[in-house]
Amino acid sequence: MEKRKLGTSSLEVPVICLGGNVYGWTLSETDTFHQLDKALAEGLNFVDTADMYSNWIPGHKGGESETILGNWFKKSGKRKNVILATKVGLPMGEDKKGLKAGYIKQAVEDSLKRLQTDHIDLYQAHRDDEETPLEETLKAFDELVKAGKVRYIGASNYSGARLTEAMEISKKNNLAAFVSLQPHYNLVERQEFESDLLTAVEKYNIGVIPYFSLAAGFLSGKYKSKADAEGKARGGMVGKYLNDYGFGVVKALEEVAKETGSTPSRVALAWLIAQPGITSPIASATSDKQVEDLVEATKLKLDTAAIEKLTNVSTPPAPVRAEP
Repeated sequence: MEKRKLGTSSLEVPVICLGGNVYGWTLSETDTFHQLDKALAEGLNFVDTADMYSNWIPGHKGGESETILGNWFKKSGKRKNVILATKVGLPMGEDKKGLKAGYIKQAVEDSLKRLQTDHIDLYQAHRDDEETPLEETLKAFDELVKAGKVRYIGASNYSGARLTEAMEISKKNNLAAFVSLQPHYNLVERQEFESDLLTAVEKYNIGVIPYFSLAAGFLSGKYKSKADAEGKARGGMVGKYLNDYGFGVVKALEEVAKETGSTPSRVALAWLIAQPGITSPIASATSDKQVEDLVEATKLKLDTAAIEKLTNVSTPPAPVRAEP
C-alpha cells in the first residue's frame, strides 16, 4: 500500500487513516477488534482517535475509544505495528478541557493509561484554545516529546493565521512544531481548507489528515433524501448537504464510479488523496465492506478528466448578493 511521509516527521503513513471515533459508539469492542485485525492485515496501520470519544453518547464520559484500542493492543500485542494518533483539548468534564500546560500533562497520562502504551506517535491539539498562549501549549507539547511520551505533535481545527503563528513560535523558541493538521475537508467542504489553510500547509511542509473525508457518510451516496437521514447516527450531520448542490456532487461521484468500476466512497477518497497537500484522509468504517472500500480507494488512480469533473461540480456556489 502506498505510503507518504507525514509532514516533516519520520512517520511513513498509508494514504488512508482509520477513524477511531466509532469505537464504542457505532462499533462494539468485539467488532472493533475484528476491524482492527482486518485493517492491519490490509496495511491500514494508521489509527486516529481522541480522548473525548465518545462522550456525546448518553452514559458515556469520554475515553471509550481509547480504552477499546488499549484493550486491543493488550490482547493482540500489535501496538508496535500501529501508528497511533490521538487528541486533547475538547471537554472531558468540568475543568478538563483546553490546552493549558497543566491540563495537557494530566490528559496525556490519562490517555496513555487508557491506551495501555508508553507513547503516542502523534498527539494533536483537538481545537485551538485562544484563551491559552500558543507558547504555553507548545512548551507543554515540547516537554512531552523530550520525555518520550509523544513522538510528534499535530494541530486540528486551527485557522491559517493561528497555525502560522504557532509554527513561527516553535521555530523562534526551538520547540517541537506541528507536523500535521487535521482540518474538515472533503468534496462538499472545500472552502476553508483551500482558501485559508493550504498556504500555511505548503509553506511549513505540514502533513494533512482531513476528517469527515466522506462528509459523515453523505458522499457514499446512501442519503437520497431527508427521510434517509432520519433516525441515523449521523443523520443530523448530513442535513446541510441534502440539497441540489450536494446531490449534484453525489451524482458526479456515481458517474465516475460507474466509469471506473468503483464505488462513490472510493472515488471521493481517491479525489481527496489526489489534492495538493493531502497526506492521509481519515475515514471511519463500521463493516468489512467499508474497510474494503478504504483499502481499494488507495489503489484507485483517477485520471485528469475525472478529477476535473469532481472539482468543478463541487466548487462551492458563490453567495447570492442582493441588488442595491
